[in-house]
Amino acid sequence: MLGYFSAMASQTPVISMRNVNHSYGTGPLRRQVLFDVSCDIWPGEIVIVTGPSGSGKTTVLTLAGALRSVQQGSMRIFGQELKGAGARTLVRIRESVGFIFQLHNLLECLSARQNVQLALGLHSLPRARARAMTTAILEAVGLGDRMDHFPSQLSGGQRQRVAVARALVCRPKVVLADEPTAALDKQSGRDVVELLRQLARREGCAVLLVTHDHRILDIADRIMKLEDGRLESFGAVMSPYAGHLLTALSQVPDSEHLEALLSQLKEGEFLDLLRGMAAECEQLLNVLGMGDRDSVRRLFQDLLQVVCAKIAGFLAAEGARLLMLRDGQLQTATASGEPGEPRPDLAGPAIERGEIVNVSGDGLGRGVRSMLCVPITARHQRICAVAQLVNKRGRDGFTKADERAFRDFAGPLGLIVEGWQHLTDSN
Repeated sequence: MLGYFSAMASQTPVISMRNVNHSYGTGPLRRQVLFDVSCDIWPGEIVIVTGPSGSGKTTVLTLAGALRSVQQGSMRIFGQELKGAGARTLVRIRESVGFIFQLHNLLECLSARQNVQLALGLHSLPRARARAMTTAILEAVGLGDRMDHFPSQLSGGQRQRVAVARALVCRPKVVLADEPTAALDKQSGRDVVELLRQLARREGCAVLLVTHDHRILDIADRIMKLEDGRLESFGAVMSPYAGHLLTALSQVPDSEHLEALLSQLKEGEFLDLLRGMAAECEQLLNVLGMGDRDSVRRLFQDLLQVVCAKIAGFLAAEGARLLMLRDGQLQTATASGEPGEPRPDLAGPAIERGEIVNVSGDGLGRGVRSMLCVPITARHQRICAVAQLVNKRGRDGFTKADERAFRDFAGPLGLIVEGWQHLTDSN
């Protein structure tokens, strides 16, 4: 998360609102619903807007999507000012935005495949290309075996998955979602927002989501509250998963049991668990006293190994290594798979610049085709380690989408690494 916000500084916001005011009605019936709303939303960022009914949440969404005219203030999308913009400009903006609504709004006479492919109709794509893109996105949302089913043959959660696929099939730069889980049960709602988070993050688009559903707030990078037409930011979201996960895990004695425990988790479930462990580690760092810590140290060692292997699996890497930074020197702390020889020379630039180093080709070492070096940041923005992922399966190298996906893991992983270092250094 910290790496994400530091990278954000060099980018341009995809949505920028400045002193936006909006009213409905005329004359004595005129009612102002937005008052001087200002905010920026950045590439790859997930922002949730909460607030009571009638607070103006949907109005903000429709203004950001160029579905409603800007009355007062400045609203820029991709750097284009919407206030006073012509019809052609507004249409072009809308084509770069993916919309997801509370009701799926699927055409009942069309199959899931046809509903999604309909979104590609404005892009003049060859039929074979459009069909391939539709198939890929439906498979990505877990509906590969339901493509030819009609909405009446799908559950509520599956219909909303189709709506998510329809919004993302054109690879939009912005996704706007209006109460996407309101009509769903807890599990279906969680499935939908996790799909939205994973797919949108990999494409690097910004997500602006309005909701009353407090069960999904954890997916956000920021939460903002809109009340009485005024916007207030809560800042970065704190993970709500701090329970007693490490206490439970401490009763699992070895890495084989830990691996069995984590092996069946999907990416969203694993990220939830990882955030929870990170929160527990932060608590541990605050209260841990001196004394015999061998059992906890072994737990951290096993935990780091299994976590690195799990991250490598999600990013389709053949191996992973974690290099700890101690007194300016890099030392191998744990490795999973067959990651080849460590490459501190590649980790060094990642530390110096605080940025991901992504390389591929010859000269990386025996059996190494590609490597992703990711700086891991502990508290106070201190780089404490470098993760090295080796050999992207089925590809020449790691992608920008892989780099974006790692951001979800890097923040909580940094707290776990700091906990391990604290235990080891004080021995």
